[in-house]
Amino acid sequence: MKKNQARLRVRYAETDQMGVVYYANYLVWMEVGRVEYCKAFDFDYRNMEIEDGVMLAVAEARCRYSFPARFDDEVVVETWVSEATTRMVTFAYEMKLAADGRKLAAGETRHVFCGRDLKPCRMPEKYREKFGLKPAAAKPAPAE
Repeated sequence: MKKNQARLRVRYAETDQMGVVYYANYLVWMEVGRVEYCKAFDFDYRNMEIEDGVMLAVAEARCRYSFPARFDDEVVVETWVSEATTRMVTFAYEMKLAADGRKLAAGETRHVFCGRDLKPCRMPEKYREKFGLKPAAAKPAPAE
């Protein structure tokens, strides 16, 4: 299982009245982790959308909070693919304080591959190995 780490610093605007990171910002950080994961493993999310007309629509998101992050903390977002099929992919995340490794939150997002018309479709063949899937077997030549 390949993992990638992205680092970010908590901005003041990301905190709430209690001085801790507002809960929805963790979902934004998961997106940062997901995009950086794809780039680190030579998969350009943007190109898949532009060149192949395939999008990754979020079907489900989950986040479990363990410890609060505060303004100016450096956060490490570790991201990996926990499950993939030709129709869906699930990314897993763990967010930790860079200073001491304390776990802030963990979560998952499940995505459905869909076309520009937003109808479900299959993952393009050329991306399957990047998500840990074996390429489809070559089709036998028709009998003459």
